[in-house]
Amino acid sequence: MFSRNRFLIGFVCLLFLFAALSTAGLATSPKKDKAEDQAKRAREAAEVMNEIMGIREEGIPEELMARAHAIAVIPDVTKGAFGIGGRWGKGLVTHRGANGKWSAPSYIELAGGSFGLQIGVERADVVLVFVNEEGFRSMLDGKVKLGADASIAAGPVGRRAEVGTDIKFESAILSYSRSKGLFAGVALDGSSLTIDDSGNKKAYGAKYSAEDILLNNRVRINNVVAPFVQSVEKWAPARRISERYEKGVGLI
Repeated sequence: MFSRNRFLIGFVCLLFLFAALSTAGLATSPKKDKAEDQAKRAREAAEVMNEIMGIREEGIPEELMARAHAIAVIPDVTKGAFGIGGRWGKGLVTHRGANGKWSAPSYIELAGGSFGLQIGVERADVVLVFVNEEGFRSMLDGKVKLGADASIAAGPVGRRAEVGTDIKFESAILSYSRSKGLFAGVALDGSSLTIDDSGNKKAYGAKYSAEDILLNNRVRINNVVAPFVQSVEKWAPARRISERYEKGVGLI
């Protein structure tokens, strides 16, 4: 009888232990899944950057990448039903600091009513190159309306193309889009670029402001976002932007 009771007690204890482990697994899985979602976004953004810059004849000019103050990549921007209802996509943005190095990225969302891609294009990858601080900082309050709060225009094409010294005075942001491996026209005026605070919290494990991430360097580049930053560093190596360059004279 004593032996049987010991067996029952041991069996019940095993059941409780199994239940506790199962509960713990359920509690941690969502957090892991959320981080993996953000890691997937970072990997997809890195792939878009690599593929677009890999198009030697029609990639983003290297000179423009060298002068970029910030770079945003939004993969797979999707067109609304029947061309009505706008576009929507999620991506990341990183900022070049005073030391020339790229910051940990912030997650962002692009949304807007009735901005269009070329006829027949339902999805496109979008890259935004911020060519001055004013255009970039207008986004830090959480939301910027493209074309209103920050001027935007289609950027010049060609990896080796020369960029006019006054191009940054015309538009704060230069845009590029690609569909099915080819560059496609895109009109982003009227759409909004928003800081994705939820995405940042999932990626970094705590709540940080866009300024903390992009300007104040209070967030480290972790494994979740590293692929995106590495891609940007590959095509736009760390390089300090000088006042001479801001006036169209050159880089240091």
